[in-house]
Amino acid sequence: MNAKLFIGSACLTLLCNLGSAQLLQTNKSFTRQDTLRGSLNAERNSWDVQQYHVQVKPDFASKTIAGVTRIVYKAISPVYTMQVDLQQPLIIDSILHRNKTVSFVREGNVAHVKLIDSAIRIKFKPGVTDSITVYYHGKPREAVRPPWDGGWIWRKDDQGRPWMSVACQGLGASVWYPCKDHQSDEPDQGASLTMNVPDTLVAVGNGRLASNTSANGLATYTWKVKNPINSYNIIPYIGKYVSWKDTLNGENGKLDLQYWVLDYEKAKAEKQFTQVKPMLRAFEYWMGPYPFYADGYQLVQSPHLGMEHQSAIAYGNRFMNGYLGRDLSGTGWGSKWDFIIVHESGHEWFANNITTKDIADMWVHEGFTNYSETLFIDYYHGTEAGNDYNKGIRKNIANDKNIIGIYGVNEEGSGDMYYKASNMIHSIRHIMHDDNRFRNMIRGLNKDFYHSTVTTEQVEQYISKAAGINLSKVFDQYLRTTQIPVLEYEWNADSTRLAYRWSNCIAGFDMPLSLGNIKLQPNTLWQSIVVDADKRPWLQKDYIERMYCIKTASATKP
Repeated sequence: MNAKLFIGSACLTLLCNLGSAQLLQTNKSFTRQDTLRGSLNAERNSWDVQQYHVQVKPDFASKTIAGVTRIVYKAISPVYTMQVDLQQPLIIDSILHRNKTVSFVREGNVAHVKLIDSAIRIKFKPGVTDSITVYYHGKPREAVRPPWDGGWIWRKDDQGRPWMSVACQGLGASVWYPCKDHQSDEPDQGASLTMNVPDTLVAVGNGRLASNTSANGLATYTWKVKNPINSYNIIPYIGKYVSWKDTLNGENGKLDLQYWVLDYEKAKAEKQFTQVKPMLRAFEYWMGPYPFYADGYQLVQSPHLGMEHQSAIAYGNRFMNGYLGRDLSGTGWGSKWDFIIVHESGHEWFANNITTKDIADMWVHEGFTNYSETLFIDYYHGTEAGNDYNKGIRKNIANDKNIIGIYGVNEEGSGDMYYKASNMIHSIRHIMHDDNRFRNMIRGLNKDFYHSTVTTEQVEQYISKAAGINLSKVFDQYLRTTQIPVLEYEWNADSTRLAYRWSNCIAGFDMPLSLGNIKLQPNTLWQSIVVDADKRPWLQKDYIERMYCIKTASATKP
């Protein structure tokens, strides 16, 4: 046996407890509240959100808010009772429908809103556009460690002035305003956010500033987005901000850029934010036109690390390259650019343009966006640099549980939705062995699912069709198990014939490998090929592991 090839493992950090990989599932007990939050029922399915009009007045001293939200909806079926989400301890004062107060029943974080009596049901036929207005107040949940836990953020800047925002992905937008808090339903006609703040502060929101007035020490800012938007992406930023503008000549014409930072940070920000335009050029090349030209692009300094708030990206990376100065890949390539600018902006394509219906499928958001980092490096430094970076981030894979979470209960899967899903996409790219075709597939996803909510199955089927290969077993292996497939091999005595097969994999696993001009079609049965001497470099461990997230092992063919 010749052991000079395929020695070692590409993903050593992924291989903890492989023997029990299929047993690694959540032990969480789900409640009716989880189901109400995470599933679609008759009280949600009967209406489709058209617009949110959110108005909020925060009180920094008491850490309270008072708000009014008008929800414009279109009836899908007769709407008699609506589930509206607003998380405790926030209190609903009243709900108006057609200028009349209507009754509601609170059930934890949900309000069951009774719209009409049987005598006038005929007015609520499908297709009718209507609205309700919710008045509320209280002390919202406070975020302790944003953005990893959610809630309202009450901070002071370095000069002791109020600095406020919200982080609520996962926890849900209903932590601070009433909504249909489910990713499957975005407001088709956009949203507005009005903030009432002391006139010593500036309030920034998504999209474009529609109005700004001041009276009696109070400033009122109204921001509007024209495009559909995730409920968790509608976010206030309130602080002593200053701004400047720029434009990008992009694929769809002139894209307006605006930057917002605390006044004493402007000089540092102006230097660091020069990375925005190169990032946008790279992403438009790989992923298609920026999806929100009508709303522009904003980068807003935030009192936390960062989030993909649509058209108003939260930035808190302290004006450093890397991830707070660190290269997450350990290769050196991650130190050449600002992680938050690149990663969070990548979400404008995957998460904001293409949104999963259920949070269990968040790998579509995070896997593709994590891979956008590789594409960014590839665009400016070449394919080999991108291969190095993507291999380097594998050390961050925990392999603790399945990437896809549990449906219908607002439950994410493993954090491996970032690095492992990215490496799966990288592997698919090399399976395709045609970067033009791969690029067209990424751009096609953003074009064909433009401003859409999707399921994992839709994305999987699209990629398989674009690749011209049934990749269902690849998706099942990487997304639905914690097993890393092992390519077992054996060379004959003179190293001219290679025997190989897959092991540690699901039944029927058949991921092909494109290696130079060699194509291997491994399955779980032994097979072999004759290898010419000039092709053996393509079968070297390092060559393979730069492209595929697999483990390799020398074995004896029975």
